[in-house]
Amino acid sequence: MRGNPQKQEHRDEARSNDVYAKSKVPRLPSHPRRQKSFFETLIRSLIILCVAIAVVLSSISVCDGRWLLARGQLLGLWHLCTLSNSSVLKCVTDLSLSQVEGLSVGVIPIRTMVSFAVVVAIFGLELLMVSQVCEDANARRKWSMGSVLILVSFLLSATGVLSFSILVKDHLTFMGFTLTYWCEFIAAFLFFLNGISGLHINSLTHPRSGVGKV
Repeated sequence: MRGNPQKQEHRDEARSNDVYAKSKVPRLPSHPRRQKSFFETLIRSLIILCVAIAVVLSSISVCDGRWLLARGQLLGLWHLCTLSNSSVLKCVTDLSLSQVEGLSVGVIPIRTMVSFAVVVAIFGLELLMVSQVCEDANARRKWSMGSVLILVSFLLSATGVLSFSILVKDHLTFMGFTLTYWCEFIAAFLFFLNGISGLHINSLTHPRSGVGKV
């Protein structure tokens, strides 16, 4: 038996009305990609550059490791060097031969912290660079994570520098600090400055007031 042609006509008409109604549903406007200002691009580039300089300074300081000159000895993270009469450095890895009590044991966590600070800073720097090269939906999150890692590097390096100063406090002189020590000190300061600046510029340029609004 064939169906009623009048009913079939009503079904086709209702189906066409549904298709027409769906086509008339307004679509949400897509948000265009926010264009960065020249000032914002310059600030972010300077932050990345300063972090890269801090990583280089910290790497040099950790690899050399000779941080303090005291009583004819160069005290450091890895070696103990003694100045002879012929102005030739004689370096040994046995830090227990130094005149500082507990140096051989106390320097182990210090060099672990400052070494790990360099590694964390490298990952943070990579996230900062990737967030600027690949400007996708997660660029802001990558920048924030990179800035947090830079602050973690500051905490590690600053703790290492402070712990070394406390460990050799009886031999401290202002002129006794070597250039590599000041490299680590400056690197820790740059880590702090750029980590805070990175989070601040991210909060200024990506306000959260519009989050959640349709």
